[in-house]
Amino acid sequence: MKITDITLDRLRLELNPPFHAAWDPEPRRHFDATIVRVHTDEGITGIGSGDLMDGFETYRHLFVGEDPLQINRHVRAIETANFHGAYYWPLEAALWDIIGKAHGRPVSELFGNATRKLPAYASSGELKSPAERVAMALKAREAGFRALKIRIDRDRIDEGVAAVRAVREELGSGFEIMVDLNQSWRMAGDTAHASDLAKTRKTIARLAELDVFWVEEPLPYSDLDGFKTLRAENPGVRIAAGEMHHSPTELLRHLEKDTLDIYQMDVVLAIGMHRARTLAELAQLKNRQFTPHSWTNGIGVLANLHVAAGVGGGPFFEFPYDPPGWTPERRDFMLAEPVRVNSDGDLEVPDKPGLGIELDEDAIDRWRIK
Repeated sequence: MKITDITLDRLRLELNPPFHAAWDPEPRRHFDATIVRVHTDEGITGIGSGDLMDGFETYRHLFVGEDPLQINRHVRAIETANFHGAYYWPLEAALWDIIGKAHGRPVSELFGNATRKLPAYASSGELKSPAERVAMALKAREAGFRALKIRIDRDRIDEGVAAVRAVREELGSGFEIMVDLNQSWRMAGDTAHASDLAKTRKTIARLAELDVFWVEEPLPYSDLDGFKTLRAENPGVRIAAGEMHHSPTELLRHLEKDTLDIYQMDVVLAIGMHRARTLAELAQLKNRQFTPHSWTNGIGVLANLHVAAGVGGGPFFEFPYDPPGWTPERRDFMLAEPVRVNSDGDLEVPDKPGLGIELDEDAIDRWRIK
């Protein structure tokens, strides 16, 4: 089998009303997605998405004419291209889609087949008042979710803690709550300093009293000693991070220094499926957990799900969900059907070969950037 072509569909869905993501300096008025298709001479086409693939045309020749099944070679080639361009991990997802289709099996089976479903947590995206967050949490529980992640702004700690307290009081101890402080990386244009260790220690101590399941991205990735301090001082709270960490060797340093309870590498935005599997298995050998970041479109959600289900990730899987601003319909506008959790709040691995992606070609034609 040979790769005959790699094509990109660049899409833009206008968001009206805009989505006020907690990590964005400005409201998000459109949602961009790039669909990668890897075509082969045997009629199998692989599909991937995640990073926007800016500048990939320069590197297409590194892959066209090659055997798509030689995944180790392609991962190394993608890493060399990443060094000079963007992050081209959606191409790896498309290659794994081909491998699964060629063998007639879901990709998760090729990654270990540890489970066919994972309990999902509703991953909120906006900053909301305590009353608004309680209303959303009740809707999430009604939809089947057993856990919710709440964002807290570094400059509005009291309001954020109040939202967590309100949800805990309303939904009780049987509903898990995670908190994301969004301090490990920055969107373009956000030049503010991260919260320092002293402030973060106080915040996590307050959250520990509310029995949060984990606190995510509390410090910049480089502050390994700070992460260790937070873990040591708060034994009842798990510390999670790593979602946008692009360096396997730096993640290995986190593993070696035992800085985290939960590793969250995103396979289509940050580090790729192959490398994420390796790091996830190393984390599990240290009795630590892997539950990937998946704040992307439905294709990226599925790619992360296949790796997590393959290696036995958990204890929960991230499901971007914060209605009315962020819904499966908005997130998955390029798919024939949005990816959804079942009535028990589990996200099931599609039983189709490959990643199980079904595109809506009419939607792609409608939203393609001309």
